[in-house]
Formats: sequence, structure tokens, C-alpha cells
Amino acid sequence: MSVRETVPEVADEAAVWATRIDAGAVDPNNDAALRHWLEEDPRRRGALLRAEAALSFVDRARALGGVVPKPSPRPIWIRRKLVFLGAALAASLAGVLLLLPGALHYSTGLGQMLNVPLTDGSVVSLNTLSAVDVTMRAKAREITLVRGEAWFQVAHDVQRPFVVSAGRVRVRAVGTAFTVYRQDHGADVLVTEGVVETWTAGKEDQIVRVAAGSKAYVDEYDSAKLTLVTTDGARALAWREGQIVLEGETVKEAIAQFNRYNTIKLTVADSSLAEEKVVGQFRATEPMRFAEAVSTILGATITQQGDTIQLSPARRH
Repeated sequence: MSVRETVPEVADEAAVWATRIDAGAVDPNNDAALRHWLEEDPRRRGALLRAEAALSFVDRARALGGVVPKPSPRPIWIRRKLVFLGAALAASLAGVLLLLPGALHYSTGLGQMLNVPLTDGSVVSLNTLSAVDVTMRAKAREITLVRGEAWFQVAHDVQRPFVVSAGRVRVRAVGTAFTVYRQDHGADVLVTEGVVETWTAGKEDQIVRVAAGSKAYVDEYDSAKLTLVTTDGARALAWREGQIVLEGETVKEAIAQFNRYNTIKLTVADSSLAEEKVVGQFRATEPMRFAEAVSTILGATITQQGDTIQLSPARRH
């Protein structure tokens, strides 16, 4: 190292590694980057042990050795808070765990979903092709929805507001559950539990409260376009179970949902067929099942070429 790190800097880095190990994002026995980090500075091993001990204090601090091996991964409902560690330990370690030096990045690929337990006890569920950056600070919990859609189950902590940013859209909650779906010029905000406040950056005087069972669209540049509608939260969150639930959506709208999850894309060749409404429940990764249902119900013709399934009106004889 060209510049020797300070003790707080080492502790901050150790807290990040401990959090990643605790969440199962790093294999402590085989991760080359972790091993390299430990070998660069003899102080780091002790710092990592202390950070790991803080995270696992409720289990009486498991025995560690080697490159800090870890038993089987913990369940995704990771402990909601650290218990009392004693004044000195709490001051030296709890603060470290809250003051992470940089954001942690999580993402999903096409058709993937991911549950991410956060260190404060909150949980983030990512939908297909989604990404978030998570930064935990002493007085704030900051989440950036880089792309896609995420559901947040927020642990109650009035001292640290939980704020999600999606472009210029802001959503603030304390102890609630909600979804943010980032669009080209704004975001859909669906609340499934409690109440959130949402606004556009620069227009903090136009904050709107959204209660459970309601959905809002927040425009990035024109907050006057914000609209509220009542929605079925369970149906809207069916994607967390890998499902698409249709209750009167048009064929065109349903196709857009399926195409979010699959390399095989659905298309519709006729505008009148596209506007037909459909009802049903399907696995998000089975577009052909949906096409077959449309064929059965509406008499559509199915044509597949490569990675495209086209729906057309029934051929007339």
C-alpha cells in the first residue's frame, strides 16, 4: 500500500466485507478479493473478526478461523438489529456497520428475481432486469433504483428515514412496504403496507402521501401529472412468486409483461386482437402458455419463428 489506512478506514472496509459475507454475497473460503484484502494489512483480519462478531452477536459470536470461514448461509430475514454490545463495543462497532463507506450494488438479469436482506432488517426484492445501490448512513438509509422494479419491506427506524431515488423521483418511508417501478420519465409507486411520501426532486413543497392499496405515477419533471388509483397489491406483487396475474388487461398489455421476463418475445399482428381483454394466471417464464390461452379463448393463430411468437386473428376459410 502506498498510503497506510487509518484505523477507522480499516474498520469501515471490514464492515462492508462482513455485511457481504453475512448476506451470502461473498464466499469467505474461496473469494480471492477478500483473501487479497486480508493479506495486504495485518490489521484487517482483526477488524473483520470484530465486524463479524458484531453481526453475529445474537448467536454468541461463532468461532472463526482461516479466512473467516462461515457455516451454512443465513435465512433472508437476517436479524432486525444488533443487540446491546456494551457501551464501548457498541460505539466502536455499531457505528461502523451503519456508516458504510460506499454503496452496495445488487442486480438481476432477464427473468431473474432476487431477495436482498439489508443490515437494518429491511428487505429488498428485485424484479427482472433491475438494479439498486444501497447506502446505509448514521442518519439515513439511501436506496437508488438504477433500473427496473423493486419491492421494499422497510424496518421501522424513525431516526433514519428510508428514501428511494428513481431518477428525480423520491419515495420516503419509515416502517412500511412498497414497490417502485422506474419508467422512462418517472416511476410507479405502489404501497402495500403503511404510508409513503413521494415527490419530484426540486419540488419538495408538492409532497404527496400514498397509502396502502394505492398506486401513484410520479413524473420526473412535472409533479402535476401525479395520479392515484386503487390497486390490488397482491396481484401487483405476483411477480415475486414468478407469476403474472391478468384481470382484464388487454392482449397488448399482457404481452408487454411477458416480454419483460423472456428472451422469446410475444407480438400481436392485429390492432383489434391487441385490444381484446384477457383474464388468467400464468408463469412469467412461459409465454407460449399465454399464447395458447389466447388462441383457445379468442381463436388467435400462433406462429413461432426463432425467438418470436406472433399472435394473429384466426384465418378465415
